[in-house]
Amino acid sequence: MSAKTKFAAMSRRAAMTAAALAAMATLTGCGGGAGEAAAGDMAMGAPGGAKVTVVEYASVTCGVCAAWQNENWDAFKAKYVDTNKVRYVFRELPTGPVNVAVAGFMIARCAGEDRYFDVVHNIMSSQEEWRAGVNPRDTLFRVGNGAGLSNQQIEACIRDPEGLKAADERSRAATKAGVTGTPSFYVNGVQIVSPGSASGPTMEDLSRAIDAELAKG
Repeated sequence: MSAKTKFAAMSRRAAMTAAALAAMATLTGCGGGAGEAAAGDMAMGAPGGAKVTVVEYASVTCGVCAAWQNENWDAFKAKYVDTNKVRYVFRELPTGPVNVAVAGFMIARCAGEDRYFDVVHNIMSSQEEWRAGVNPRDTLFRVGNGAGLSNQQIEACIRDPEGLKAADERSRAATKAGVTGTPSFYVNGVQIVSPGSASGPTMEDLSRAIDAELAKG
């Protein structure tokens, strides 16, 4: 089986997962869970039990997520993550094309915890390539190679049954928590929304919520 065929097979499985998740979304109301620890969490900054936890649900194929990263990530990381003022938790919620998003997240995890965020951010920042006609598969392999993975390792990673199962479970957990779009941000379990913003919550709104929590006794 060629690499292209293997990738296509994974794509079909991911598409089936997406259909199931879409069906679930119509049955699931907004509920708790977005602020609680979840299996598969990837985190930076302060350790568990921190006074303030910021949870982001996002997808590597989400244009708004990429815009938020481009506009806010460096400032947010410098102000709150690098200083250990908050525990930043990233949760995967694949969006269309779901097969690309699932594969991207699996590659990030296969690259290891120390390179996970680099892979995620590099895929997001490469979205313009797809609009220019580059095959997303080529982007994923390029980013994976840059993280130290060989093509053979990447192919094994994106078709790993256990990895696909875990990705499905994380997506279902996000849906069950009531998350309906990306990016979605929660500060100590409370969703932060900036009406009219084209790139998710503004840094101003996030800072206001975070600083209020940090100021509590």
